Amino acid sequence: MSVTIIINPISGGASPARARARAQLASAVVDRHGDRAEVFMTERRGHARELAKAAVRRGARLVISWGGDGTLNEVASALAFENVPLALVPAGSGNGFARELGVDLRPERAITDAIGAEPRAIDLGEVDDRLFVNVAGFGFDAYVAAEFDKRGGRRGFAGYVAITARALVTYVPRNYTITTAEGRNASRAVLVTVANSAQFGNRARIAPHALLDDGLLDLVVVEERARWRTVCHIPRLFDGTVERMPGCSIRRIREATIESDQPMTFHVDGEPAQGGTRLQVRVHPAALRVAVK
Repeated sequence: MSVTIIINPISGGASPARARARAQLASAVVDRHGDRAEVFMTERRGHARELAKAAVRRGARLVISWGGDGTLNEVASALAFENVPLALVPAGSGNGFARELGVDLRPERAITDAIGAEPRAIDLGEVDDRLFVNVAGFGFDAYVAAEFDKRGGRRGFAGYVAITARALVTYVPRNYTITTAEGRNASRAVLVTVANSAQFGNRARIAPHALLDDGLLDLVVVEERARWRTVCHIPRLFDGTVERMPGCSIRRIREATIESDQPMTFHVDGEPAQGGTRLQVRVHPAALRVAVK
């Protein structure tokens, strides 16, 4: 049986030479452990999903995503509800999902650990037929994701930081009506995030108590009180006290409806999408198998 490695050659701002080195390393590590390696480079958006689906049809025993959150999302979406497990080599701007799973940030170690790991099941989230493994967002983070996406090509962490800094000044909050099993609430929010895991990325913990395998999602809403207060409390994302931010609430949900008076831009694992004025969110318990040490 084979191990398929799907590599995004530009993730993390990689050069063509570095992408080739990634492919050579992946093949060597898999071969060294007695499996047959199949290594593919993505060429366009959506290609990772196609490659992962093809790997399932060929009977691969493991599919490894080497790239950022976008590549991970495509591969995970293809492996959802299948028996073939996912592994990952983190190479993106944030790597929140990898950090949450405890994946080694050293590529050789991450691949080695994945090959020998016993797969376990985790949940997936869904926003209007778009699956996500880590987080989905409808407010500030969706705006940043859309602006980051417009850059195209080699982007990297520095570009993400620059866009976020500008957005902290220019972003205009919107009015949302959110319906859950607990009831219906209206708010003017700067942030509306649905988290499957605790981390945005870069150790920013948007939902400190979220678990990947509890059959629930964490709905995080930060209402806009004053922009300067929001900015001053950003460090709380990094010390696990986001719940103490002014206007912050966190609810555990299985499903929710999010409405706004204008069509909403949202993101799934950092990949932006355009939705309507009403979006459905739900969890799929134990929908994905992951191979991590």
